[in-house]
Amino acid sequence: MEAVSSSPLFGIVLSILAYAVGIWLNRKAKTPLVNPLLVAIILVALVLLAFHIPLEHYQAGGDFIALFLAPATASLALSVYRQREILKKNLFPVLLGCAAGSLTSMLSVYGLCRAFRLDEKLTASMLPKSVTTPIAMEISRQHGGIVPVTVAAVIITGILGSMLAPLLIKAFRVKNPVAAGVAIGTASHAVGTSKAVEIGETEGAMSGIAIGISGVFTVLLAMLLP
Repeated sequence: MEAVSSSPLFGIVLSILAYAVGIWLNRKAKTPLVNPLLVAIILVALVLLAFHIPLEHYQAGGDFIALFLAPATASLALSVYRQREILKKNLFPVLLGCAAGSLTSMLSVYGLCRAFRLDEKLTASMLPKSVTTPIAMEISRQHGGIVPVTVAAVIITGILGSMLAPLLIKAFRVKNPVAAGVAIGTASHAVGTSKAVEIGETEGAMSGIAIGISGVFTVLLAMLLP
């Protein structure tokens, strides 16, 4: 078993199969609450625990898959380009929405951490939970946070955003695709954006733009908090 699990192919094949099962369950359940990514994470964790496989063995293949994250994110530029006229017409609302979303996210985390009397390290770790992982990690590091906690917070935020975005859009009757896309991208970064792309091309493009803009606002706002 060790010979099999230590091969990079093990992590690659396990990830693909787990995600395929997640997609199948999502289609059967017909609800965004059965998120393929969440299902894949749970299945991979169960396999590693059941067979006592070291995480390092899985990461040998998992890191290879992670190499495709940057090209996949860059491909969002195509949707942005196609929707450039809409962006020009709604530039100010998009900027204002990203600023408001980033401020709300950080203030809510800061307030809750103070209310529950969490220490400065945990507060700094969770403040950038709504931005993409590389930006969140750097903000956490510069403010004395715990980077692994930050990564976990970012992943949980993204998955929750992907699961709840379609339900919240319906619940609050958000009809404007620009507003929906900006809200998803600002609140739940790239993972949420993957769901926004499924909802519509405009939503996906605006969500992709919101990732970068919200990242900039979050960096600036983090400098102002004590």
